[in-house]
Amino acid sequence: MVLGRTYSVALVGINGYIVEIEADIGQTLPAFVILGLPDAALNEAKERIRSAAQNSGIPLSRRKITANLIPASLPKRGSGFDLAIAMAVLLAANDVRSTGRTVFIAELGLDGRLRPVRGILPAVMAAVRSGFPEVVVAAANAAEAELVPGARVRGYTTLARLAFDFGADPRDLALGFDPAPGDNNESDGEPAPVLIPDMSDVSGQSDARRAMEVAAAGAHHLLITGPPGAGKTMLAERLPGLLPDLGDTEATEVTAIHSLCSLTSASVRLLRRPPFENPHHSATPAAIIGGGSGLPRPGAASRAHRGVLFLDEAPEYERRVLDALRQPLESGELVIHRSAGTAAYPARFQLVLAANPCPCGKASGKGTDCTCTPTMRRRYLARLSGPLLDRVDIQLQVDRISLADFNGSGEGESTAAIAARVMDARHRQRDRLGPLRIETNSQVPGRVLRGALRLPSPTTRILDLALERGVLTARGYDRVLRLGWTLADLSGRDTPDADDIGQALGLRQAAAGTG
Repeated sequence: MVLGRTYSVALVGINGYIVEIEADIGQTLPAFVILGLPDAALNEAKERIRSAAQNSGIPLSRRKITANLIPASLPKRGSGFDLAIAMAVLLAANDVRSTGRTVFIAELGLDGRLRPVRGILPAVMAAVRSGFPEVVVAAANAAEAELVPGARVRGYTTLARLAFDFGADPRDLALGFDPAPGDNNESDGEPAPVLIPDMSDVSGQSDARRAMEVAAAGAHHLLITGPPGAGKTMLAERLPGLLPDLGDTEATEVTAIHSLCSLTSASVRLLRRPPFENPHHSATPAAIIGGGSGLPRPGAASRAHRGVLFLDEAPEYERRVLDALRQPLESGELVIHRSAGTAAYPARFQLVLAANPCPCGKASGKGTDCTCTPTMRRRYLARLSGPLLDRVDIQLQVDRISLADFNGSGEGESTAAIAARVMDARHRQRDRLGPLRIETNSQVPGRVLRGALRLPSPTTRILDLALERGVLTARGYDRVLRLGWTLADLSGRDTPDADDIGQALGLRQAAAGTG
């Protein structure tokens, strides 16, 4: 007997690491041992592999089988190691020839069929980066794996067919049964086009529409406060339509995260449109931020990466859920620590918060119908903490629409017209910030705002006074400057003027009245 050696990939967060699998067949009584920090699903692979090999016509040895997953200190989880372990054992028994540096990622069914697994895209990306371009996956995962540049992907439906291609004796193999429904990787055609809600559907709210344009142009965070039925949710749902398509790098990042969440299909394409996540206000911190037993999984904040995270009825969320968003709003990344390990997920999203002015929602305008006491109103909005609101660039107040605005529904600018201006503003940002490796105005650090992009004192006088009086924090000061640059980009000017800074300050203070 010889030592069998194959390769697979272990995912920790969105990062993948090559795992070398050694298999040895001893001379003792029958047993099957897997070493190297396997989780429960991986430990169950022993029975899946034995049955799959038996039903494929290549039964495993009745002696002791030891499979060692290297590095031993790296936690391994999931059923994606099934195929690599099976091939290593078959190599050790001389049932197949050497597989070289091929990476195997698939789950095995008891009948020998190869089943798809989650996270194929980041796993194949990790394999290619590590110098392992040859990848074998289940046929249902092949289209997703082929999205990775440089990967040479082979998709199989059964272990028997794979063993045949690697030199197993065809007289022993069970090659005759048909694939199960869903094993075929053929697509029914191009995916159906995604319907993008149009901004022209929003009645009135000209100031709010302008604020959405500014938010889209500079990737700014947004709070919308107003009574029920004022159009807060409609506005938020139309923000992704104003955003430009994702580039290759961004689309790959987004698709990789959604692959981990099983949100892609056999006819997968790179996700070119910015994602939109709208979790319910009863969602737990693990659902929003990420978590779960064992190694943590991505939550809504990571699924919204490069897109929009919309929290409707924001004061109804748990305080700890809202405050947990403060760190990714600054860093664009979520690092989640659990006893089983640490996972890092990208989370550079635009946060949109929507809130009623009070628990009953009627404290707008004159507020004569409101039944809430001043204490109830303060307590309700106080659920949005000051440190969180300080990270929100635009704080907007919307009112009920008038009859004239309602009857004029559909006469406003379309999403396409606004998106064209947003794209022009993004081009100006790219030209200005590209040498600094910064993508949008919302990401410009304070040292750049007060250094290479410093504005003259007369332009920022209103901000200087607000900072001196304590109306603005230092963070709020920088965020108003970023808004000012976005307003200048939308107007086609090279630098903001005093009017741009004044408008930016008004956008930040419209709802809260504070910095």
